[in-house]
Amino acid sequence: MPSNTTASSRKKKKGRRARLFVLVLVLALLGGIGYGGYWGVSTVRASFPQTTGTIEIDGLRGEVEVKRDDYGIPQIYADTDEDLFRAQGFVQAQDRFWEMDVRRHMTAGRLSEMFGAEQVDTDAFLRTLDWRGVAQREYDDVLTAETKKNLQAYADGVNAYLAGKDGEELSVEYAALSFVNDYEPEPWTPVDSVAWLKAMAWDLRGNMEDEIDRSLLTSRLSPEQIEDLYPEYPGGVRPVMDKGGIDPVTGSFDPDAEPSGDAGDNNGNTGGDGNSSGNSDSGGDGTTGGAAGVPGIDGTDPGGTPADAADAEAAMEGLNTQLSSLSETLDTIPALLGPNGNGIGSNSWVVSGKYTTTGKPLLANDPHLAPQLPSLWYQMGLHCRKVSKDCQYDTAGFTFAGTPGVIIGHNQDIAWGFTNLGADVTDLYLEKLSGDSYQVRDEQRKLKTRKEVIKVAGGKPKTITVRETEHGPLVSDRSTELEKVGRHAPVSNSAPDRAAGYGVALQWTALKPGRTMDAVFKLNRANDFTSFREAARDFEVPSQNMIYADAENIGYQAPGSIPRRAKGNGDIPAPGWDPAYKWGDPIPFNEMPYEKNPARGYIVTANQAVIDADKYPYLITEDYGYGARSERINTLIADKIKGGGKISTEDMRTMQMDNASAIGTLLTPLLLKIDIDDPDVREAQKLLESWTYTQEPDSAAAAYFNAVWRNILKLAFGNKLPKELRVEGQCLSVRPVNSTGPVDELVEPVIECGQRDAQSAQPDGGDRWFEVVRKIVEDEDNAWWRSPRNRNDQATDTRDELFERAMKDARWELTAELGKDISSWSWGRLHQLNLTNQTLGKEGPGPLRYLLNRGPWNLGGGEAAVNATGWNAAAGYDVVWVPSMRMVVNVGEWDKSNWINLTGASGHAYSAHYTDQTDKWANGELLDWSFTEKAVETNTVDTLTLKPAG
Repeated sequence: MPSNTTASSRKKKKGRRARLFVLVLVLALLGGIGYGGYWGVSTVRASFPQTTGTIEIDGLRGEVEVKRDDYGIPQIYADTDEDLFRAQGFVQAQDRFWEMDVRRHMTAGRLSEMFGAEQVDTDAFLRTLDWRGVAQREYDDVLTAETKKNLQAYADGVNAYLAGKDGEELSVEYAALSFVNDYEPEPWTPVDSVAWLKAMAWDLRGNMEDEIDRSLLTSRLSPEQIEDLYPEYPGGVRPVMDKGGIDPVTGSFDPDAEPSGDAGDNNGNTGGDGNSSGNSDSGGDGTTGGAAGVPGIDGTDPGGTPADAADAEAAMEGLNTQLSSLSETLDTIPALLGPNGNGIGSNSWVVSGKYTTTGKPLLANDPHLAPQLPSLWYQMGLHCRKVSKDCQYDTAGFTFAGTPGVIIGHNQDIAWGFTNLGADVTDLYLEKLSGDSYQVRDEQRKLKTRKEVIKVAGGKPKTITVRETEHGPLVSDRSTELEKVGRHAPVSNSAPDRAAGYGVALQWTALKPGRTMDAVFKLNRANDFTSFREAARDFEVPSQNMIYADAENIGYQAPGSIPRRAKGNGDIPAPGWDPAYKWGDPIPFNEMPYEKNPARGYIVTANQAVIDADKYPYLITEDYGYGARSERINTLIADKIKGGGKISTEDMRTMQMDNASAIGTLLTPLLLKIDIDDPDVREAQKLLESWTYTQEPDSAAAAYFNAVWRNILKLAFGNKLPKELRVEGQCLSVRPVNSTGPVDELVEPVIECGQRDAQSAQPDGGDRWFEVVRKIVEDEDNAWWRSPRNRNDQATDTRDELFERAMKDARWELTAELGKDISSWSWGRLHQLNLTNQTLGKEGPGPLRYLLNRGPWNLGGGEAAVNATGWNAAAGYDVVWVPSMRMVVNVGEWDKSNWINLTGASGHAYSAHYTDQTDKWANGELLDWSFTEKAVETNTVDTLTLKPAG
């Protein structure tokens, strides 16, 4: 095994400043505790909301009731739309204002105003993207008058709560912040709410990280080897829709079409064969390809080396430095929805009443996002006492604190859920820059520029200049490394002279004002499939799979603004000077896939392909999920139906907690065939003999298999990847990139240290890697199974040799982690969830973390399981994304629906509702979900009346 060392972090100085800042806060906190326990009681409780009695609010037209159940979940009753959303703003601010305030500073690129100089680079990048500016243009020029009215009412409600309150009355975090910063919250504005949708779109933007990674891999792998690691989409995976296509007469999508022949090149053109359902793979079936030619694997030289090797090496080094720097910049952006990897996604499915015990549809949804405290979601109900033209809403579900309306849930007529479509809505463009202009063909065009002033708590303001081309902002301006390396970016011979180098611009659909906020309100009011689709028409970013149910029907719609590319497929940076790569108009909504009441009787969306490539003429993405979760859900439903059974709400819940390991099912029989001489390793191997491939938290076999899987990935792939993709600080003694000769030949090694944030490092072990291994597993001599010798083992040349070595390494890894006695092993002890406050709970000494953070919880589930408690195999076993909520909607019998949140309703540390749902969430339990007024009243424990002032 290659030797491991630890490198000094490139972010050490930043981290030291952050720790000093937090240390001041902690010392202030501890100092406060010394004064008679003031911090321990008065300050912590000062921000707890009033949930009973009466509060007067300016602007209300009538009384509003806020009824909370024993989990603190509010149901609001009002007589007008304005009163309803004004009360929603007030109530969300009561429970979550710190979270809301941090979010709006993030989306506006103003984190430095709260947290100091360490956030300047993050703010500069976000100012470059200009989320806040786009949101302002949406509000000013695009959104309907009714939407603006609702947004203003919501903002008025937030501000009614803020009126007259100082820091400690808002949250304990403000009390701590006040010791080192004179920050005071500003009034809430409607644009603050709209801007949050940009953050949601950013984390669900599609394949930008894959686009970067494919280019970074070129420093060590040939094009054929990179294709091995991005295999063709598996043909046996069932797409969301099993038929459908564009009607040649009407030009609209026909969900019942059975097209034959050529569907076009998937970029909106005709004459190509396209592939909208996965990744292209010109290397064949993967059984005879592999890593032949990877320096340091078998010693041969990659093919296609340019004649001028030195020039090529410099060009590739430049590009990799450029893209690595951009990747590092992306890692600094708060990933509020989750790491952008192959395991992240969501599950949703809906079953027709024909196949349910209730006789009406059942709908399930569980979005997989980053674990955080408090949860991203806030449960609530929004009820007009009488639905009319003055008061149009009777809806409940999961909301975003800071945004009016319900994002996922149901109303009195329909239910809906979301999963990420994964549409490729971002492209990177190389730009030929010259002074204040950039080149298109032979023409020089003027760069757009603007100044941004970043205010810094405890420091001087910093002014940056943002430059934009017709494609978008120059993200390369936000990195000192990127300023110099464009000079080496590899391009075609027809490219313009590189001179001082190329810039890198980002084109992204969310940087154009859109109507997603309109869509939220339309969705909340929809009463049938037609009005549901009309709402989806405006849901432009992020592109989502939307599932639907009413009492008689089930349905699906793919919405979103998805670009049509005249040339290229968005998988590598495009030449900005060539107009052929310019985006055309997005795919028209009437040509987007949808279906209603499919003959099979159910619809499953779990980030798999929407429709087969030969049935659809447009490219949606080449980076769908590879279908491990969707196939399992499809199988569970189909088996139940084929057996003559009916699906119940309990069956839906049980499916959400399914822990089966697809990769365990594939590999375990092969692992058991290997003869193991070492008695300790053999003892661990025996755990797999009775394993049923489920990943329960108390399973020793699951712990051992996942450790073996992690070590297989490391030996076969991870140790062969360039440093830009490996975990930051993990260093390896490796063969030089340009080394040649047999793998056993002694070559003077070099030390290479990983540079990637742990949550986005590779190989992450997601279902793409399942497919990588599945395609070569029968080829026992595939070159990817070769790994160099280490101090304790000989080099491996075959699959079984590498598997044996991985089993040994896993045994000793778990001995160090869990102890030598395998009877004490369990998957949950390795696979733990810790809930971390997203700001002051992230760093600093124990007392502050103890105050704000919670955990650990030992979890079952795993990477690409239906119960998707994800972990990144490159970094370890800790849980890095989760089913952030779960719901099962009993359509028409709304009070028999169930839901659960990751944490609780409150964002206040030591509130009874801070994490009061987490134990049940971890155990797979769901709460009753009251909707009708009678059921809500039965479960109400606190009632707060909001009255018009005066």
